[in-house]
Amino acid sequence: MVGPYRDLFRTPGVKGFVITGFLGRMPMSMHGIGVVLLISAVTGSYATAGALSGAVAIAFALAAPLSGRLVDMFGQSRVLIPLALLHGAALVAFMLLVHAEAPTWTLFAAGVVAGAAAPSLGSMVRARWTHLLGGSGRLHTAFSFESVADEVIFVSGPTIVTGLATLVSPYAGLVLALVLGVGGTIAFALQRRTEPPVRRGEGVRHRGSPILIPGVALLAAVFLAMGSVFGSADVITVAYAEANGAKGAAGPMLAAFAGGSLVSGLWFGGRAWRIPLRTRYLRALLVFAVGLAPILLVRGNLAMAIALFGAGLAISPTIITGYALIERLVPSHLLTEGMAWISTALGFGVAIGSWAGGRLTDLYGPGNAYLYSFLSGLVAVAIAYAGSALLRTPDDPARSVLPTPTGEGRS
Repeated sequence: MVGPYRDLFRTPGVKGFVITGFLGRMPMSMHGIGVVLLISAVTGSYATAGALSGAVAIAFALAAPLSGRLVDMFGQSRVLIPLALLHGAALVAFMLLVHAEAPTWTLFAAGVVAGAAAPSLGSMVRARWTHLLGGSGRLHTAFSFESVADEVIFVSGPTIVTGLATLVSPYAGLVLALVLGVGGTIAFALQRRTEPPVRRGEGVRHRGSPILIPGVALLAAVFLAMGSVFGSADVITVAYAEANGAKGAAGPMLAAFAGGSLVSGLWFGGRAWRIPLRTRYLRALLVFAVGLAPILLVRGNLAMAIALFGAGLAISPTIITGYALIERLVPSHLLTEGMAWISTALGFGVAIGSWAGGRLTDLYGPGNAYLYSFLSGLVAVAIAYAGSALLRTPDDPARSVLPTPTGEGRS
């Protein structure tokens, strides 16, 4: 399993952008829960906390394709540094306004700017891998590695933020996210050796947005529903842990959710698959939705952490294959923007899920609110299977996309 991953780092320049890209996108697992913990501590309202967290996510979602397009037009280094500085300034303003007990609308204003200026660094890291390894079977391993890195972030980020917010200060988690986000993004932008070139000539011939490609639009809709699972689970789990007497357990519980994805991502990326990419995607998504069912039945923080670990096992395979489909469906000169649309869809989903999760938690309690997360997973499956023909790539033979009971086609 380790061999394919080790081979990736023999490519010159890889270590630099992988390390800085990892640090720069650490805040993606810290902002949401950091805002929820800070605002719930100050106001006592999970609905307000979820709405603010959702506003930040919506702003990021709206801006991600635009920043992706700017990167495709002008290059990563010229776009990322100004965005990182603006994001940092807005996040500082947000925390100062909270501390000053400023009107709620000012918190939304600062949060929206912070979210809009947050770079979609994951798509830019994957664009670098595609530039270096495009057309090679090693790209599957590279995407798998990045998915595993994302899950390491989602394992460690919530735990760190929760610990800092509960043991040090409600502001401490967001302060760390600020330092990592700004510093890591600028350091990533300075890694010029592996930066994808700007292909202006190709862009003249193809001016349309990647979201107009039917397969990309379908994937965006599926990831929207998946994002709703993630956003609602973040807010509901914080309330669930508190209702069971240990608010500080929320971080480890969310880390268990990401931990299941980390384990499966390592296994998934270390294998050479012969199953068509589309079929892999649909099967992983189905397992993801079914795996959410146990969170409706268990009670207690430990049992919920175990259930969330199981529910997370299919996250990485679904995301890995989703990005691989984008790489094959989108022209190379629009690749950053194409991948950013996945971030946008996830961001909108997280925003919707955060708002709905907070609202339903206040109305019905966290145990019942998890039903929303489960139903969102089922919606993702329904969309994907209904439009599965749109995901067929040139190397995908015309064959059934439904899971085979005999296990045909396994690697």
